Amino acid sequence: MRRNRKVKILATIGPASSSEEMLKKLFEAGADVFRINMSHTDHELMRTLVSRIRTVEQAVGRPIGILADLQGPKLRVGKFANGKEVLTVGQAFTLDNNPEPGNSTRVYLPHPEILSSVEPGDRLLIDDGKLELKAVKSNGKAIVCTVVAGTSISDKKGVSLPDTDLPVGALTEKDRKDLDAVLATGVDWVALSFVQRPEDLAEARKIARGRALIMAKIEKPQAVSRLAEIIELSDALMVARGDLGVEMPLEAVPGIQKQITRAARRAGKPVVVATQMLESMITAPVPTRAEVSDVSIAVFEGADAIMLSAESAAGAYPVEAVAMMNRIATKVETDPNYAGIINAQRSEPEATGADAISLAAREIAETLKLSAIITYTASGTTGLRAARERPQVPIVALSPIVNTARRLSLLWGTHCVVSPDAIDLDDMVDRACRIALDEGFGKPGDRVIITAGVPLRTPGSTNMLRIAYIGSDVQASR
Repeated sequence: MRRNRKVKILATIGPASSSEEMLKKLFEAGADVFRINMSHTDHELMRTLVSRIRTVEQAVGRPIGILADLQGPKLRVGKFANGKEVLTVGQAFTLDNNPEPGNSTRVYLPHPEILSSVEPGDRLLIDDGKLELKAVKSNGKAIVCTVVAGTSISDKKGVSLPDTDLPVGALTEKDRKDLDAVLATGVDWVALSFVQRPEDLAEARKIARGRALIMAKIEKPQAVSRLAEIIELSDALMVARGDLGVEMPLEAVPGIQKQITRAARRAGKPVVVATQMLESMITAPVPTRAEVSDVSIAVFEGADAIMLSAESAAGAYPVEAVAMMNRIATKVETDPNYAGIINAQRSEPEATGADAISLAAREIAETLKLSAIITYTASGTTGLRAARERPQVPIVALSPIVNTARRLSLLWGTHCVVSPDAIDLDDMVDRACRIALDEGFGKPGDRVIITAGVPLRTPGSTNMLRIAYIGSDVQASR
C-alpha cells in the first residue's frame, strides 16, 4: 500500500481505537505509526496492543512503527479538606511539606525537589496554568507564594515550573519499569517526557542499548534553551505543544515549533509535531478551519510526522480524524507553493560521504525526473540522510532488517520495504528495479537512482550511486 504523501501520520491508541479491526481501519485511513501512551496503559494492555499492531502489519504487508510514550514525572499538589478552595488574586498561598489536608491558605506538595529548588520570583503554574502563583520566599520546607491569576485550586492538580530547573531526571521508577516492559515487546521508538537537559537522555539510552530509538519530547523551556545539545543525543524530537503552551507564553509556541522543526531537519533527525492538531474532532466529525491551517503549517514546514492524540485515542471519530489529516497533508503537498517552501529551508550537507551521496542522488533524480530514489540501508542511517534532503521524488528504503524498516516508517517521504540483502551489485540493481515496479514507483522504461554502500552489508558506508532502467524484462513479483 503506497501512500500518496510524504509527511507521516502518528495516531495514538486508546479506548476508541484499540481493537484489531479499528487499528486496521486507522492504518488504511492513513496512520503510519501507532503511539501507546504509557500514562494510561498498563503492561498487559501494552503487550496486547503491540501484538494486535503486529497482526495488522502482517495482514497489510507493510512495516508499521510503534512509539511507546513514557509518562515522566507527574508533579501534583496534595488534597484539600473540602476537595477544592476558592482563592483571591493577591492573597498569600503556601505549598509545604505538611501532609495534612489543605485549606484556603496552604496545601501539601509531596515533591521535596520542588521545595528545595524554587527561588523567589519563580512562577508555579497549577492545573495547566489556570492558577498562577509567584514564589515570595522559600526555605526548603515551604514556598510562600502570591496568587497572580486564577481563583481556584482542587485536589491533585498538576504543577508546572517554567522558571525552575529541577534536579530530577526524566525517568521515574514507573518509567524504568515501563521502559523495560516496552523494550521486551520490540517497540521501535520510545518517547521521553520531561526532558530538561541532554543528560536526561543518557539513562534511557543506557537501558535501551539500541533496542529502540529515543525520541526527546520538547515540552519545557529548559529543553528549548539547550536544544542543540538535546538534538545531538536524541534520535528524534517531538514538539509537545500542550506542555510548551503551559510553561511558555502561548504566542511563543508557533515560533518555537518552527525553531525545533528546522533545527531537527538540519541535523537529519526526524521531528514530530503533536498536540491538539484536530482537537475538535474528539466530538465533531469535521475540524475547525483553524485546525486545518495548523496541520497544513506543520506540513509546509517539512515535519516528518504529525500526531493525533485524544482525537484517535478517545474521540468519537478516530478513523475520520486520521482520514482528514491524510487529506489535508496530501492537498498541501500538491500545493504550488509547497516545493518552494521545502527547498528554501534546505540546509547545507555535512562534509561526509553519506551526505554528499544523498545530495547528489536528489539533484540527479530531480534533474533527470527519475521515478524514485532507492536506498539500501541496514541501520537506517542512509535512509535518514536521504530524507534530510527532502527530495521531490519518492524515497524507497530497502532493508533486510524488519526493525529498521519499522523505525523508518516515521521518516518523511520514505516508503519502507523489507527485502533480503542483495547477493552482489547486479542482484542489487535487479532487486531495486523489481521492487520499484512492485510497489508502484515506476513502470518498464522508467529510471530510478540507487544508493548503497560498497562492499555490501557494511553499515555506514554509503558510497555508490547507480542510475538504472526498469527494463521490460523486469517482472513484478505479485
